[in-house]
Amino acid sequence: MSTKSLRLAVIIGSTRSGRFGPVPASWFATQASEHDAMDVDLVDLAELTLHNSLDDSADASSLARRLGSADAFVVVTPEYNHSFPASLKTAIDHYAKEWQAKPVGFVSYGGMSGGLRAVEHLRQIFAELHAMTVRDTVSFHNFWERFTDDGVPHDAGSANSAARGMLDQLAWWGSALRSARTTSPYAA
Repeated sequence: MSTKSLRLAVIIGSTRSGRFGPVPASWFATQASEHDAMDVDLVDLAELTLHNSLDDSADASSLARRLGSADAFVVVTPEYNHSFPASLKTAIDHYAKEWQAKPVGFVSYGGMSGGLRAVEHLRQIFAELHAMTVRDTVSFHNFWERFTDDGVPHDAGSANSAARGMLDQLAWWGSALRSARTTSPYAA
């Protein structure tokens, strides 16, 4: 880890074959790594085996350490049937204290809604886990036509600006909540 102050876990929520998630996740991870306050850990759920029931597998333990050491999260999610993927729900439900008193941002993609309905469902779940979701999101409507073959948004200026705004919010909340957790450990 470098001398940057906050560790940001960027989580690719889809595990489907042929998924699009790595494209916006890679783009966003690049934006985050260029932010002065962030060290980035790109977490691809497709590379892990998590079972529907809580387990103590090597993958579950590894993810627990990565989430536990994060100061903030960004969840990259598609919208499937007006919500988010089951693989993401399984990963979220495996953990509790790892999410607590930490900020969560969202990068979503989908059809006309850009994945925003999935984000609204996720906000409710993270509130239950005592995580704080930031207001701003980055969303890609009709995602299949929004990126170049090199994985860069066609409207890079606007997308980069949106990413920067969300990263600034995550940096503020991440620093404030880390300080609060250090001063007075969070008790759910």
